[in-house]
Amino acid sequence: MQLLSLGYVGISTESLEDWAEYGPNLLGLQKQDKGGRALSFRMDDRAQRLFVAEDGRSGCSFFGWEVADASALDQAAAELEAKGIAVTAGSADLRAERHVGGLIHVRDPDGNRVELFHSPQLADTAFQPGRAISGFRTGPLGLGHAVLTSENLDALIAFYQDILGFRLSDYALRPFRAVFFHLNPRHHSLAFVETGRTGVHHLMLELMNLDDVGQGYDLAQMRDGNIGATLGRHTNDFMTSFYSWTPSKFMVEYGWGGREINPDDWQPVELVHGPSMWGHDRTWLDDARRAEARDMRVAAAAQGVRQPVQVMDGNYGLMRPDCGWWQSRIRGR
Repeated sequence: MQLLSLGYVGISTESLEDWAEYGPNLLGLQKQDKGGRALSFRMDDRAQRLFVAEDGRSGCSFFGWEVADASALDQAAAELEAKGIAVTAGSADLRAERHVGGLIHVRDPDGNRVELFHSPQLADTAFQPGRAISGFRTGPLGLGHAVLTSENLDALIAFYQDILGFRLSDYALRPFRAVFFHLNPRHHSLAFVETGRTGVHHLMLELMNLDDVGQGYDLAQMRDGNIGATLGRHTNDFMTSFYSWTPSKFMVEYGWGGREINPDDWQPVELVHGPSMWGHDRTWLDDARRAEARDMRVAAAAQGVRQPVQVMDGNYGLMRPDCGWWQSRIRGR
C-alpha cells in the first residue's frame, strides 16, 4: 500500500482550556470550537489538522494517514485483512467529524489507533494564525511528523515497515535507540524512541520562517517549565527547532529548515554523531543519558560536523561572498 503523509492527529487532554490557550498563543494554530468538550486546530487550507478532546486522559488518541483516493483505501483495507489485521470502517458520523471522504482504522502492536483516510475537506476561509507567524510547511509533506515511544521497537518497526509500507530513513543507537521512517520527501513522517514505556514523545510542526521559531522560543521560555529541549539542530533532517511541553504531557517540536530527500534512492544510515549537531539539551532524559548526549554534541563539533541550511525561494537573501578563504573552500568542494 502507498500512504502519502500524516494528515491529522487526535489529542486527549485533561484541560481543554489549556489547549485553547497553548495552541493559538504559542504554536500559532487557528482554534475552532467543536462544541461539547472538544476543539480543533487549523494550520493551512485543510478544515482541521489537530482534534483535541477533553476526555480525562493525556496523549494522542489517533493518527490519520492519507491515501490517494477511495480505491487506494479499499486496497489498503484488503491488504490489511489479508495479513490478519482487524479493520473497521469509519461511520458517516466519524467521517464528518474527521472532515474526510472515507476512512478505516486499525490498531498497531502498542494499541495506537491508526486511521487511513482519503479526500480531506478543505476550509471555506483562509487560514488565520493564532499569533503572527509566516505559516506552516505542510502540503504534500503532511502536517509534520509524529514520534512515538515504546518498550518494544521491533514489533512496531515490523508493523509500520512491512505492513503499512513506511521506509527507513535512518536510525540511532545512542544516547537512546530510535528509528526514523519516511513516506514522501519529508525526511521522516514517523519515528520511534525506545524509552521503556508506550506513548507519544512529540509531534513536529515546521514553520516557514526561522524567526517564527525564534519568537516561539521566546514565548516558551516565559512559561515555567515549558522547555522540553532547548534550541538546536538535528543531524538527520537538519531541522532547527526547540521542544515545548503540551497540556497533554507530550512535546511539540517547533522547527524550521527541514531537509527533503529523494525517497526513490534514499539509503538509510546510522546516526553516529547522535541526534543533534548542537543544542537540544533534553530535559526529559535521565542525568546519565543527558550527559552522554552532550558529549556526543561536543564530539560532533570537534569533528567539524556541519550541514548547509535548507532554504526555499522567498525566505532567504544571499550575502556578498567577499571572503577569499571561504571562496577557496567552495571551489575545493
